[in-house]
Amino acid sequence: MNSCVLMAEIINEPQLRYTADNLGVTEMLVQFPNSQKPEDPPATLKVVGWGNLATEIQQNYHQGDRVILVGRLSMNTVDRQEGFKEKRAELTVQQIQSVGSSFNTTSFSSTPTPSFTETSSPRQAPPSRQPETNFSTYESQRPAPTPAPSPVGVTPPTNYEPTPQPANYERTTYPAVKPEEPDPDDIPF
Repeated sequence: MNSCVLMAEIINEPQLRYTADNLGVTEMLVQFPNSQKPEDPPATLKVVGWGNLATEIQQNYHQGDRVILVGRLSMNTVDRQEGFKEKRAELTVQQIQSVGSSFNTTSFSSTPTPSFTETSSPRQAPPSRQPETNFSTYESQRPAPTPAPSPVGVTPPTNYEPTPQPANYERTTYPAVKPEEPDPDDIPF
């Protein structure tokens, strides 16, 4: 299954255009940290949205917004003017979510807004939060999970004794072998 989840910042304003059969297509460029080293330049990726999602992206998301993107990653081959072919990665977005301006892309430190969006809906302003400095100190706002009650008892039996197998029981997947009779043509070669 090809599925990619990416936290990134939009660096080009989303551009909306339409196909010949009036299907909306939005293209934008995003950037994200390329490695664990802060001195390395960020990586960029072309993101494409289709249909109603394309319209929503163009209306609600803009350059500088930090987003979580869920979609399919693909590689496209492009013929360059210099005479060689270049491979470029492209993300076809299926869901998009804003994470607000307090999000730090070099370490996961802010809580994203709670719902993914697939259809057109007005974007709400994210709550203002101070970024946390350590991912391990992140505390979820969800309640702690509790086990579901079960009408079936799970107590193990206290007087378990293995059932003895019958004496003639043979553990095999092969048919029982009959004792061999001597071969009447017992001629050695």
